[in-house]
Amino acid sequence: MENMQAVNSFVAAYLKKKGFKEAEQLLEDLQKKESAPIDFHNDPDLAKFIHHFSQSEDDVARYQDGYSKLRSWTYSSLDLYKHELLRVLYPVFIHSFMDLVAKGHLQEARTFFNAFHEDHELMHSRDLQKLEGVLSQSHLEEMEFARSLRQNKVNIKICQYSYGLLLQYLHKTQSTAMLGVINEHIKFQVTSGQPGSISDDTEVVTLIGSCQDAASLINQKEIHWGLLEDSLEDRLEKEGGLLSDSEKAEAENKEGDVDDSKKRSVEGGKQGASTKKLKKDKAVNATAKSARPEAKPTPAAPRVKPELTLPVMSTEVEQSILEDLRNRVQLSSVALPSVSFYTFLNTHNGLNCSSISQDGSFVAGGFSDSSLKVWDMAKLGQQAGSSTLQGENDSTSSEHVAGPNGVKRSYTLFEGHSGPVYSATFSPLGDFIISSSADTTIRLWSTKLNANLVCYKGHNYPVWDVQFSPVGHYFASSSHDRTARIWSMDRIQPLRIMAGHLSDVDCVQWHANCNYIATGSSDRTVRLWDVQSGECVRIFVGHRSMILSLAMSPDGRYMASGDEDGTIMMWDLSSGRCVTPLMGHTSCVWSLAFSCEGTVLASGSADCTVKLWDVTTSTKAPKNEEKSGNPNRLRSLKTLATKSSPVYSLRFSRRNLLFAAGVLSKNV
Repeated sequence: MENMQAVNSFVAAYLKKKGFKEAEQLLEDLQKKESAPIDFHNDPDLAKFIHHFSQSEDDVARYQDGYSKLRSWTYSSLDLYKHELLRVLYPVFIHSFMDLVAKGHLQEARTFFNAFHEDHELMHSRDLQKLEGVLSQSHLEEMEFARSLRQNKVNIKICQYSYGLLLQYLHKTQSTAMLGVINEHIKFQVTSGQPGSISDDTEVVTLIGSCQDAASLINQKEIHWGLLEDSLEDRLEKEGGLLSDSEKAEAENKEGDVDDSKKRSVEGGKQGASTKKLKKDKAVNATAKSARPEAKPTPAAPRVKPELTLPVMSTEVEQSILEDLRNRVQLSSVALPSVSFYTFLNTHNGLNCSSISQDGSFVAGGFSDSSLKVWDMAKLGQQAGSSTLQGENDSTSSEHVAGPNGVKRSYTLFEGHSGPVYSATFSPLGDFIISSSADTTIRLWSTKLNANLVCYKGHNYPVWDVQFSPVGHYFASSSHDRTARIWSMDRIQPLRIMAGHLSDVDCVQWHANCNYIATGSSDRTVRLWDVQSGECVRIFVGHRSMILSLAMSPDGRYMASGDEDGTIMMWDLSSGRCVTPLMGHTSCVWSLAFSCEGTVLASGSADCTVKLWDVTTSTKAPKNEEKSGNPNRLRSLKTLATKSSPVYSLRFSRRNLLFAAGVLSKNV
């Protein structure tokens, strides 16, 4: 009788503590009506569980003890199953910590965090830094990252046998705290057969706030990844202008015969270069014939209509671009690009970013002292005959142009920002440059007038990246405020705001057809956004660290993303799946660029190398996976090492010359 009264009082106390007022009132009414305790004798296990739960409800030690035992058991498991069971530890750790905070045990939560966080530093250092800032119950509700984790379950892939071992352990130890955390916050994807390799699936260890089911739902949305209708490339293709190198050279010779005198006077240099290349190109053509047919069976990219109003292009500019496209060198695995590398000297660690114009004639650098400096390569060659870029060793006064008797600067100085400049990008024609800064603003500069034209305000925190659209006029920015924004040059307010990332948006990139932008974030996801609606239409999950660089293939079919750990992933935009990971860099991948026909991907890294990857075979790898057993991850064609210069930026010109820029560093 006393036991039944005790159980009833435990149940009533539990319902009251949890705020279940209706259930508590119902229990009281039943007790009054029957004037006797409710008999739980029919289910002694339930009575025992409730008794145990009520006794230990405030016992914070059960989290520490339960996690410690689970950790010891996991680390002592057989190697075959250990790596799968270890996946469970991290979500259990962070949710145990947040449970303690939610119940008001702040000091105990801090002790628990400090005791075990080192186990997860290697894989989840950035998440832990954010969670370390959770110091009160209100923080759990205010911090979007923590709130999102609390609301969604973590997906973990695990084989049937590992899953059975875990359930057996939890049942044997009767660890109610750990069982509660696992039941509430983890969703297991149980697979048959043996446990997979630890390197097979990168998604299983990735913990993101938005649940995987939501990502899968978003990735079912229809996207139109093709090229713009009536674009210059489209027009040239219809006219048969994109010829092979030998046919191109023959056409140039014919043009030269028709209008020989005019051509010699205006474009003697270009014509000479073309005829000089003829023999070399013929030889390359013969070697590359075996490689080129691989690309031909690929269906042509569909044509789509623009969602943005496109700027009108002048006839002169159009002709110039068409000429570049006609004279484009066709690259392949056997015909690699020439590389021109610009090195910054004497920057005293002040250089934050660099950018190269489409034709390589201008190079810009953004510095920590709030300055933006632009070098004109033609003038630099005339003055010094040197290709090195002097950073901050110039001790002349701060005027933009020195007097007739004064020493001329090797660069044009743009002043206006009031914080470090983190990103700069040239317009497609090189007549404008846009920069973003820690001062939360974006500035538009004219390279012809050497002046600041507009200051765009909208972001509330530092702006990490800014990129012009392929057609100019529009540009996109990404910021510490967890948003990306689309702007047009003629409006001071953003046209669209893309919100959804759980952390900083570190980089942004336009799709080839300008209808989408991609954003890479510190939450280790890449998102694709529709510029017209502002909606997220794809979430790409798989990176294990923050994403620092993005590149879109020229046909709009694929996207590459590079992260802090040196991993590059190639994504299929239609399916939202990773086509193949490209392993090889040993440090941050700061820049990515596709060649103009999309057969070669260049990557620049803090490990002082530029790597060239074979896109054609990399994208075909999954189809051959069954034959080869394991997809070959090392699709690297060539590694180009610098002396001691981390690579800040890369750019393919319209004629497929690769430009790269970096800073000479003694610390590397």
